[in-house]
Amino acid sequence: MLEVRDIHTYYGDSHIVQGVSLKAERGSVVAVLGRNGVGKTTLIRSIIGWTKPRRGRLWFKGVEVTDVPSYRIVQMGMGIVPQGRRIFPSLDVREHLVIADRSHRTSRTSGDRWTQPRVFALFPRLEERLRHAGRTLSGGEQQMLASARALVGNPDFLLLDEPTEGLAPLLVRELGRIILELKAQGLSMLLVEQNLPFALRLADYVYVMSKGQIVHESSPQALAGNEEVKARHLGI
Repeated sequence: MLEVRDIHTYYGDSHIVQGVSLKAERGSVVAVLGRNGVGKTTLIRSIIGWTKPRRGRLWFKGVEVTDVPSYRIVQMGMGIVPQGRRIFPSLDVREHLVIADRSHRTSRTSGDRWTQPRVFALFPRLEERLRHAGRTLSGGEQQMLASARALVGNPDFLLLDEPTEGLAPLLVRELGRIILELKAQGLSMLLVEQNLPFALRLADYVYVMSKGQIVHESSPQALAGNEEVKARHLGI
């Protein structure tokens, strides 16, 4: 569903992503792991089209999207839960979801569409906070809203950038349950994470980044047993 081939992305003269290649098959959860500052978020920005790579190529659903604007990539079925959540402080929960709602502009059958009632079934706390502004929500509620906002866009493929960042352990477990539920419903995902146990529990395949490059790829079980890679590149 997604193929990234030898992309190089810069901020000015700073070479951040240095020849990264990866694949994510339909229906799978692929995790990209690494310490802070190794280029994981820049990789996500390159894929969604916010920061275009200077070299390399990207394909989504078999179509090359290297030079496609980000709004067109979203229209093709890619969604994102960005790092930092990017909630609008003055908009309430309902307004966030109304703006993102594409449930009536998707080819899916009605039972497969992500509608507001369906995301409220997944995140009941959001329905309770429907008229509350983004700035009044807790960190966990903001993460729920960022995820719900992405889902009502009815993506076929979801990018999740550090979704556990700043969450209490109980909310991390709940988020893991939700991601597994989405996976069971057939949603494909690319998960960028620092929380190794969380990622290993959810992923079908893992990549490890260091200094802008992929330095390891394997099954999650193989990474769990690779003490050298974990110590050298993940600080574990």
